[in-house]
Amino acid sequence: MRPFDEGAVSAASGFSLAEREAVYHAIMTRRDVRSQFRPDPLPDDVVARLLTAAHHAPSVGFMQPWNFILVKSEAVRARVRDAFLRANEEAALMFDGERRQAYRSLKLEGIVEAPLGICVTCDPTRSGSVVLGRTHNPRMDSYSTVCAIQNLWLAARAEGIGIGWVSIFREGELKTILGIPDHIEVVAWLCAGFVDGLYDEPELSVKGWRQRLPLDELVFHDGWGRSEP
Repeated sequence: MRPFDEGAVSAASGFSLAEREAVYHAIMTRRDVRSQFRPDPLPDDVVARLLTAAHHAPSVGFMQPWNFILVKSEAVRARVRDAFLRANEEAALMFDGERRQAYRSLKLEGIVEAPLGICVTCDPTRSGSVVLGRTHNPRMDSYSTVCAIQNLWLAARAEGIGIGWVSIFREGELKTILGIPDHIEVVAWLCAGFVDGLYDEPELSVKGWRQRLPLDELVFHDGWGRSEP
């Protein structure tokens, strides 16, 4: 541990109006992209900025449990797409009737269309067996990794880059394809690339799968289920 630097504190202040609006604009217009990817590769300096944003995410105990596997190989991405297709058929069978038909009509990934795949992993051993802030909730390492993904996603939106999170896999298959050790958790496969357009609303909302829940129904006060006094 390095000595504590008492001078390493700066005054806290809000952003300017333009900066604040830019942050909220990125949040409100971020989308899970599946089908609008362009094939042109992402410049290395842009990818570096996205990864830097991800690496500056908060992490419990400052354990920084994430790794990022950048996958440009068409052959590797094809194997990942095949793993998705197997899992996606299993997922389709979990729905009944019209819901199954609607599920199969959705495009849920852009693994081979996007020029870059990013597999984001979590190493639960990175800071040892006892981690500050993780002593009573061992999932905090995974939650920290999700914060890194959200940072990357918002930075990508600001760069005009689409990101799609593919979660329909058997984790063991993805680990085999990428040579990931058994103790490492796969948190996300992200499809990344420039896009021609973005939906004005989340795609699943536009296509009628689900609609955004009203915020006021999700906010409680001083305890579960308590409405505002």
